[in-house]
Amino acid sequence: MNWRTHIESKPEVLNGKPVVKGTRLAVGFLLDLFAQGWTREQVLVCWRN
Repeated sequence: MNWRTHIESKPEVLNGKPVVKGTRLAVGFLLDLFAQGWTREQVLVCWRN
């Protein structure tokens, strides 16, 4: 899997921080959640609400 198909960085979105394409979800934020023990399903449920 090529990460470039899922992650982008644009100066006008979150000051250029890497985000999941098509969202304003910062990669660093998601990594912190996973480091705290969150599951993929928990992240998706919170993001959809």
